[in-house]
Order: sequence, then C-alpha cells, then structure tokens
Amino acid sequence: MRSIARLVMAGRRRLERFPLSLIQLSMRIAVGAVFFNAGLIKYHSWQMTLLLFRDEYKVPLLDPAVAARIAMTQELTFPIFLFVGLATRIATLPLLGMIAVIQTFVYPNAWNEHLVWASILLFLLIRGPGAVSLDHLIARRFLRGSAAPRTRTSG
Repeated sequence: MRSIARLVMAGRRRLERFPLSLIQLSMRIAVGAVFFNAGLIKYHSWQMTLLLFRDEYKVPLLDPAVAARIAMTQELTFPIFLFVGLATRIATLPLLGMIAVIQTFVYPNAWNEHLVWASILLFLLIRGPGAVSLDHLIARRFLRGSAAPRTRTSG
C-alpha cells in the first residue's frame, strides 16, 4: 500500500511542476477566442447582428443597435488584451459583465458554457495572466526599476 501511495505522490509532484503560466496562457487564448470570434461574426454580418439584437436577444434598457455595437466593440477589444496579457485583470471585467447579461437576458439555459467562460475569467482576475504576458514583463521592469538604489549626486 505504501508503494502505491509513493507512486501517487510522485505523480502529483511531477504534475505540479507543469508551469501554471502555460495554463494561464491557454486560458487567455481559449476564452479570448470565443469572444473575439463572436465579435468578428457581428462585424462581418452587421445587418444580421442588428436583427438578432432586435428580435432574439432583446437586451432591456438598450436600443438593439446600441447593444449590438457595445457587444461587438467589447468582443473585438478585450480579447486582444487577454491574448497578449496586457491589463488582463481589467480586461476580464467587461467580459464577465457580458456573460452576466447573456446568461440573465439572452440564453439562460446556456449556463454550462457561461460557467466555463466565467470560471476561466475569474481565475485570470484572481491569479493574473501568468509569466507569459506583457503584464508580467511590465511588472518585472517596474519592480526592477523601483528596487534600484538611488544615488545622490552633487551638483
């Protein structure tokens, strides 16, 4: 029994060595691609998009054309931030808002897809984009610059 436990523990240790930053990168690309592709479809089929927002989606309080333009703009903008890992935590917020609106008003029965997308975005919001990101490079540069000792010059 102990040999099985040792094998299990050794397997866990090996799996835990897998770089979390690669998983974060794949999460950013995966969820970003969902939204970006939706934005491209809206852009390339604008008249159909307007009809969908008017006849099917029916988001309350917003004119369908305004809602369509907001959705398309967000879907074409914030995924790019996710792809490169720039302002990642901030970029997750509008996408989470979109998921909440879609889940509540448009497709309430699609909760399983929305739960997956929201889980990925919440993970990125809480844990950040990982080491393979511009956010990480900027933070390293900023921290390195602020850690440098200041020298006093006479003049």
